[in-house]
Amino acid sequence: MDTSPAGTTFSPILQLDGVTRSFRQGEREIVVLRGVDAVLWPGQAVALVGPSGAGKSTLLHITGLLESPSTGRISLNGRDCATLSEAERTRLRRKEIGFVYQFHQLLPEFSALENVVLPQLILGRGRKEAEARAYNLLSGLGLAERADHRPAELSGGEQQRTAICRGLANNPKLLLADEPTGNLDPHTSEYVFRELVDLIRHKSIAALIATHNVELARRMDRVLQVHEGRLIELEPASIGR
Repeated sequence: MDTSPAGTTFSPILQLDGVTRSFRQGEREIVVLRGVDAVLWPGQAVALVGPSGAGKSTLLHITGLLESPSTGRISLNGRDCATLSEAERTRLRRKEIGFVYQFHQLLPEFSALENVVLPQLILGRGRKEAEARAYNLLSGLGLAERADHRPAELSGGEQQRTAICRGLANNPKLLLADEPTGNLDPHTSEYVFRELVDLIRHKSIAALIATHNVELARRMDRVLQVHEGRLIELEPASIGR
């Protein structure tokens, strides 16, 4: 499923080739993914749609190297992830992949700034440099004056913007988002979505964004639908019509 931008000279960030995933439930085999193929390019915001239970979260977990496919190949920024050790997968995940969740999952005992600093420290960046980068990211999303506030002192939109900054803290090549605006009111959802997509395009990140929001999916560069365990490319303008 290669839909590279016209005239592009760069390489894909993510390639999935024949990815399958099945689970055993007693004597029964549950097949979730049935040979998924996909290519994601820098600067593209790609919507991942489909009904609950279709396999969107499973696909995000596999793409994020949080679990392994039953069969198939995953390449991230040109590296075949099947050949990596668990330690190498963990380091690649921390360095190359950013995650944004519906319920943000910020650490409640730390400030917004500290939540964005921590993933950088884990990767090995010095504290001074990490704090400067965290503050710049928060400032870029209008959170400079909220940087020293803990999550409970932030609004839902501010928490989610902080979570986006955390996902971008290590300058990832791939961003995976699972319903990043699903817990927000329409006005805040619109603001967070617009800022997120602007960052994706400005920083040339490849992003896969699972969403049930039809209006938001239509405004992304591409739409992939999980259907009967496979991915189908849809025209964004056709979604929900």
